[in-house]
Amino acid sequence: MGLFAVWFNPQPCISEGIFLREDFNSLKEWKPLTFKKIKVHSTYSVEENDGETFLKAESNRSASGIIFKREFDVYRYPRLRWKWKVSNIYEKGNALTKEGDDYPIRIYVIFKYDPQRADFWTKAKYKAAKLVYGEYPPHSTINFVWSSRSYDKKYITNAYTDRAKIIPMNMGKGKVGLWQTHEVNILVHYKKAFGKGPPVTGSLAIMNDSDNTGESSVSYIDFIEISE
Repeated sequence: MGLFAVWFNPQPCISEGIFLREDFNSLKEWKPLTFKKIKVHSTYSVEENDGETFLKAESNRSASGIIFKREFDVYRYPRLRWKWKVSNIYEKGNALTKEGDDYPIRIYVIFKYDPQRADFWTKAKYKAAKLVYGEYPPHSTINFVWSSRSYDKKYITNAYTDRAKIIPMNMGKGKVGLWQTHEVNILVHYKKAFGKGPPVTGSLAIMNDSDNTGESSVSYIDFIEISE
């Protein structure tokens, strides 16, 4: 998938040192993320099991996501933790091609474009995009994914745009059906992926997509946390 336009709504952190602790008791803090050319959407719901709640993300030849309603300062809150699992991977999944650019689960960090920090040509490009979409598209994204196959490199440029980097956290079938917990530093990964520091303002999105491969999957996220 390419980059997309989003609305941001800044809010204070929930407690000292923590911007977000999402245990998916509901989806009231999230809103749909859809794409104009894609008519079949993935579905997102809260599932409960033995008193615990999870995000259930389902796709069937579909693509859409959910985006967190609030933005955050990635320099103040660079630490991202989450726990996820997938029921299956995609046989045709391939991060190196447009045809294979699907993932049973991915967590985006979306970085907001800042016209005050842009050069002349970048400003011109984003102004043109704003005329089409009605607002500025994101500056860039990093995508933490469960990839369907293994790769020799840790940072992969998205097949649609060089402003999005793919970072496989799990690869292949080895851990399918098992909960996996990850912790990353957003600043470190951005600098390694793009060769420089990110814009200050970020937001978060989740997606299970299978529109390119024509396959289907069910995935789960137990929690997501953003902190200092």
